Amino acid sequence: MKKLAFVQKTSYAACLAITLTLSGCKTTGSDMSGLLSAGMGMATAITMTDQQMKLIGDQSIAHLDSQHQIAPSNSRYAQRLAQLTQGWETVDGQSLEYKVYMLPEINAFAVPNGSIRMYSGLMDEMTDDEVRYVIAHEIGHVVLGHSKRAFQVAYAASAAREAAAASGNTTAAALSNSELGELGEKLVNAQFSQTQEHEADDYAIKLMQRHGMNAEASVSALRKLEAKYGNSRSLFSSHPAAGDRADRLSNSLR
Repeated sequence: MKKLAFVQKTSYAACLAITLTLSGCKTTGSDMSGLLSAGMGMATAITMTDQQMKLIGDQSIAHLDSQHQIAPSNSRYAQRLAQLTQGWETVDGQSLEYKVYMLPEINAFAVPNGSIRMYSGLMDEMTDDEVRYVIAHEIGHVVLGHSKRAFQVAYAASAAREAAAASGNTTAAALSNSELGELGEKLVNAQFSQTQEHEADDYAIKLMQRHGMNAEASVSALRKLEAKYGNSRSLFSSHPAAGDRADRLSNSLR
């Protein structure tokens, strides 16, 4: 199946370049090279093994961590997060680790290697149960493979992929800071589909219920963000409208 995906993606880029030429659009050598490079980049990303993805994911999160102030272990943020994630060191076979970035934005993200980062601004706005919902939602993205697919898209579009291709090594063991920085930015701003968000929300509800937590906090968390930002802005900048998600979860919890 992976080999088939590689052929399909590469062939698409080549066919697109040929189509542009035949239709009268001017396609220079550099244009053709770019199209083929894009196709090869996506193909390489799709065919990455889990081990290769973990290696690059480890490098990416290490770089992101080095660029942000992390709440020290004795801070109220780190201690609170440790308490809220107790028992969630491994969930559904996925090893997880958590840190808090000291940033005022209301945000959180996950890397497919199981690294989850919360922002202090989000923790300031949310109750314990609401923060648990956010964490469970991000765990859902990891366990359900959403973060992996977002990582593949980010990697295919980043300079990291070019570096790996040049070295002939898809594990990209020697990525530069600029390459890791670009990849990390794409990971933080990863876009998820409405279906993926609903799946992650449903996963979060089930995970919270499994651990005897207040799943209705998911609704109050999203309502809080709806009141603060309106229904055009969500819990995270890349996510669907908070109010719509809150309505759906409220109905499902009745």
